[in-house]
Amino acid sequence: MKKISVFLSIVLAISMFSCGKKTETATVQRKDITEMVFATGSLKADNEYLVAAQTDGYLKSINFEEGDVINAGKVLAIIDNKQSLVNVNQTGKLLAIAKANASENAPLIQQIRININLAKEKLKQDELQAERLRKLLETNSIAKVELENAALNVLNTKANIKALEEQIANLQVNANQQVIVQQQQNQVSNAVADYNQIIAYVSGKVYKKRKQLGDYVKKGDVIAVVGNPNKIYANLSIDESNMSKIKLGQSVLIQLNTNTQKTYKAQLVEILPSFDEATQSFYVKAFFSENLDFTITGTQLQANIIIGEKKNVLVIPRSYLGFGNKVLVEKKKLVDVKTGIISTDWVEIAGGLTENQSILKELL
Repeated sequence: MKKISVFLSIVLAISMFSCGKKTETATVQRKDITEMVFATGSLKADNEYLVAAQTDGYLKSINFEEGDVINAGKVLAIIDNKQSLVNVNQTGKLLAIAKANASENAPLIQQIRININLAKEKLKQDELQAERLRKLLETNSIAKVELENAALNVLNTKANIKALEEQIANLQVNANQQVIVQQQQNQVSNAVADYNQIIAYVSGKVYKKRKQLGDYVKKGDVIAVVGNPNKIYANLSIDESNMSKIKLGQSVLIQLNTNTQKTYKAQLVEILPSFDEATQSFYVKAFFSENLDFTITGTQLQANIIIGEKKNVLVIPRSYLGFGNKVLVEKKKLVDVKTGIISTDWVEIAGGLTENQSILKELL
């Protein structure tokens, strides 16, 4: 019995060395095959936007929490910026002064009007004096030079009145211009003061709260992230080597990392026109075709984008396809094959092999 066992061991060893590497056999068969591109990503809310501070200061009031649904126009937070309030007060006072200076009752304008009235009264006296002297000159009662001096006084008074009238006109123009300047300054100050209130301009749901009560914020700091709670989509990252295969309208099968046992159907609706150099990837949007039962944004996911499907075609297991599209057949002969769709597990054979033909794979 011992001799027989030793003999069998020797035969087995000779057989192994004579055959070389071990092989595994499969058969060319017909199957339905689907070609897919794998992608990773996360859930995001549609029309997501950032609510940011427009001025510097401390947050003295916050009127929202994560998960709140807010309406457009809601004051989400208030920033304590006293400088902006001081500016509003100062420009308001300057505007009031400018308006007062431009009014009909402005002291300087009133003084010039009084001077104009006095000059007009003087003009009447000068004209009367000139008329008297003209009559006296007709009777040779005065010298001609006296009439000439009186006429010169009339001209001088008229010139004075005209100068005063031009002065008041220029004063009013300058005063009105100053009103416009101060109005603009006051409007700017009020606008800046309004920046103390952080307002939601689009209705949505607060998905992230980035700051807390009492935090010091600078202009541009994000206070909250808001998006459309009624439309959650999958934001997918596509490797650049696969991007040429991606088309709008393709079906997508998605599994959330929170529950990899469930698959959701979606459709590719947008290819974003940007390339992420850090990950060497493009980004696409896929909208779900069915209601999600888990809608927390930021949830990581895995997706397969269906880029091709064929029915009842010749296939072989993918592991049997060698480098350069070569397949090992009987008697350890390599043959060239023409491939079609390549899925995760199967390869479509468009030429080079026949149905039910045996193929080999060397085992490591």
